[in-house]
Amino acid sequence: MFKNTISNLGRIRQVMEVLVRYGFEDVVTSTALRRLVPQGRRVSWQHAEKTVFDTNRWERIRLIIEELGPTFIKLAQALSNRPDLLPEALIDEFEKLQSDVPPFPVVMARRLIEEELGRPISEVFSEFDDVTLGSASIGQVHKARLLTGEEVVVKVQRPGVQEKVRTDLSLLRELVRLTAGFLRKQGLSNPQDIVDAFERSMTKELDYTSEARSMDQFRKLYADYETFYVPKPYREFSTSKILIIEFVSGCKISNKPQLLEWGLDPAKVAETGMDIYLTQIFEFGVFHADPHPGNVLVRPDGTIVLIDFGMVGKLTKQQKYAFAGVFIGMARQDARSMALNFRRLALHADIPDMRRFEADLNDLIEDFTVLDVKEMSMSDLADRLQVIIYDYKLQVPGAVFLILRALVILEGIGKVLHPSFNTFEFVRPYGARIIAEQYSPENLMSEAQYTGVQLLSLLSTLPTDVRQIMRKISRGDLRVKVELGGYQPLLRKADQLVSRTIIALLAVAFLLFSGLSLMGRYSSEMAYHRGIPMLTWFSLGVTGFLLLVLVIMGLKKEQRERD
Repeated sequence: MFKNTISNLGRIRQVMEVLVRYGFEDVVTSTALRRLVPQGRRVSWQHAEKTVFDTNRWERIRLIIEELGPTFIKLAQALSNRPDLLPEALIDEFEKLQSDVPPFPVVMARRLIEEELGRPISEVFSEFDDVTLGSASIGQVHKARLLTGEEVVVKVQRPGVQEKVRTDLSLLRELVRLTAGFLRKQGLSNPQDIVDAFERSMTKELDYTSEARSMDQFRKLYADYETFYVPKPYREFSTSKILIIEFVSGCKISNKPQLLEWGLDPAKVAETGMDIYLTQIFEFGVFHADPHPGNVLVRPDGTIVLIDFGMVGKLTKQQKYAFAGVFIGMARQDARSMALNFRRLALHADIPDMRRFEADLNDLIEDFTVLDVKEMSMSDLADRLQVIIYDYKLQVPGAVFLILRALVILEGIGKVLHPSFNTFEFVRPYGARIIAEQYSPENLMSEAQYTGVQLLSLLSTLPTDVRQIMRKISRGDLRVKVELGGYQPLLRKADQLVSRTIIALLAVAFLLFSGLSLMGRYSSEMAYHRGIPMLTWFSLGVTGFLLLVLVIMGLKKEQRERD
């Protein structure tokens, strides 16, 4: 850990200078980062003029991200799809970030291609265009032609980008470690988990073979579709740093004049595109996560083509059912069903007040059911759902936000091509299809088999687990780990436990006294009832009263936990 801090010291100080320049000296002065600021520079940092205060805090965060470079921009762009983690104002700023950068020299691109292929370019391509088709922070794209005659596009990774990303990821982990307490006070409860998830995403994006596998998967899923096409990846020529893909010509799906010139019905194109996307979500559970107009092409014959599979989302079967259930519950105006499906969808859902949660969902339903079809907007619905998720701190799968974002993008495209385009009309029939699938005999049988296997596994391991626990108890090796989540609740529980313990001890004491009192010898003045001294009866009465108090306290505790 100390070694990482030393190796990143220069870059960390650069980050701190940027933070202070944009008026975030509290992030430095309130965290362990202040120890890395030389004593002689602290005064000047704290009293420097900061014209950036003319902008708001969220804008300054965006300016910091832009200045720190591509890795941080990528992180911010990924977080812009997670409204459960960040406030809406910050997400709006992150959505303004652009990661486009100038292309690197074609000489370097050619050299990298030859190094990866292990042979000269002339032995693979008959033509190679030195002018880039596009450029981004990870790599750039060139058009080429294979020796066999096929036109292709070549994605080439920027030289040294993997090392730079690894350095910045190490830096991010170190920054999170140094500022974890501050970030938690700002409402970001799991910063390390966010960095870990981003690291997995970036590692996957830096490996072009992952994108090639996604393209092959989509080609298999849609092999029988005549209206949808996925370009072929040439995996025999591709590596983790270069990707060769079939070149497909066409116009952007939003280019309505070109569609009309080809004799295509724009409304029909929009309907086909939405049907293809909803099929990805609700049938296959794997979907293209970035369907902006530049990634959705249309051929002259009306075939829709998806390109750039660097971002692909996935839903498990249960997540798919729960996500569909949210929309089905809304269509049926059933807030309770929506709430239950939200809880099924969430990875962690600690909702303190389910009645209030259902009431907020009911307000959402009422607001949208009174609207005319033309007035309904997927963008408005997505915003409202994201606010509810953020307010209740529901940790739902990241794929859910990718879907909502994609539906908003597709609705925008659809309204350009189709005057009366309405996303809800397309989603509705898929809801009925999902219900039929969920309760089909095949699915119910599959669920029963899974439950049976889990039960058998539990029964087979239970004797061994119990035996191990008993051995530890007999040897005195059993240890219980307790994590304090807050002192006040713990003190209240301790106070209740002490009270019940005292009452229980008093009950035991009076019960023992009752037994001993039967053995005593008393004067003739002692009253007896049914041959038992009244002193014994009194002790038994006190014991019964104390036991009754314990029972009432236990019932009240159960009632509080249910509430």
